[in-house]
Amino acid sequence: MNTCSQRMSVGSSTRSDGELMDELESVSWYHYDLTRHATEALLLSNGIDGSFLLRNSQRGPDCYALSVRAKDSVKHFHVRRICGRYSFGFNEFQSLLEFTGHMANQPLLGSESGNLIVLKHPYPREVEEPSIYESVCVHTAMQSGRRHSDLVSTAPALGTKEGYLVKQGAIFKTWKERWFTLNRNELKYFKDKMFAEPIRTLDLTACTAVQFDYSQERVNCFCLVFPERTFYLCAKTGVEADEWIKILRWKLSQVKKGK
Repeated sequence: MNTCSQRMSVGSSTRSDGELMDELESVSWYHYDLTRHATEALLLSNGIDGSFLLRNSQRGPDCYALSVRAKDSVKHFHVRRICGRYSFGFNEFQSLLEFTGHMANQPLLGSESGNLIVLKHPYPREVEEPSIYESVCVHTAMQSGRRHSDLVSTAPALGTKEGYLVKQGAIFKTWKERWFTLNRNELKYFKDKMFAEPIRTLDLTACTAVQFDYSQERVNCFCLVFPERTFYLCAKTGVEADEWIKILRWKLSQVKKGK
């Protein structure tokens, strides 16, 4: 008799893969196959110290990662599902209900540096579409004595990324400063921040690539490639340009996934 069979015969009843999947999906902060890189960008940009989420791990089936933001870094902890149970560190839990209950009452994890990480804010998948560089505040805190039903993740609607960029004209190759807003799959630019109507709206579902551009005399430039035209934009700083590129690439990745 294998280990799983022994455990099932001694204790809990066998649960089907469908039941286990339903259990996972009932956890509002389970983010399916979010990548490690995207998770780090998401938590560092939208989360706060103590924000955490659960995602699939690339280690194999029934392997997950609990990712937690700790100040200016993100730590990843391995969680395994064995015979319907969840193994986390030296602990094993009968269900996710028991697992989350444990985290609510003992929310401290030791990092590689020896510091303690406090699990405070479940990051809900409902706001994952997010732009990784948009501002989000998750207010739900986990406190000692709370139950799984108390761990309701909430977050306000994303404000989306916005800011001034310098854009090259289509016909006359002059550069003009424009106010840009990014919301869902629409990148709009306005003559100025005070204008209500955009000059143009770019549909990112038609965009094929976003990349740095070094062909211009200006610095901190990047481009958005569309079938009919390539748009050249410049940010004030390299950091800002990098942020725009990362969030735009994130959007394109979501489009490819059909989200």
